[in-house]
Amino acid sequence: MPESASSRTTSKLIADLWQRNQPLILERLAQLDAATQAASARTLTLGQREEAASTAHKLAGSVGMFGFPGGTSFAQQLEVELRTDAPSSTRLAELCAGLRAALFPTAGQRA
Repeated sequence: MPESASSRTTSKLIADLWQRNQPLILERLAQLDAATQAASARTLTLGQREEAASTAHKLAGSVGMFGFPGGTSFAQQLEVELRTDAPSSTRLAELCAGLRAALFPTAGQRA
């Protein structure tokens, strides 16, 4: 079945929004990477952990609207891990990598 004009317009609007929001998404990914590095160095503070969990929550809520349900899943898992008393740096690194790959599947799109 051919795509309707309305559906094409909506798809274009969502794609345009994704392009405009990529800098914020990348900033949030960097915040999660920093929390992961701090967890690995065993210097992650409660405040940093809470901020990173909030960042993951925001990503989980936004990336699905752009058509990245896998990204939502990774972000939700990150939030859960960050809300534990002792988040695993290995698990955080895996989830951050998965989130980044879900959002930017080709190496040329990575920042």
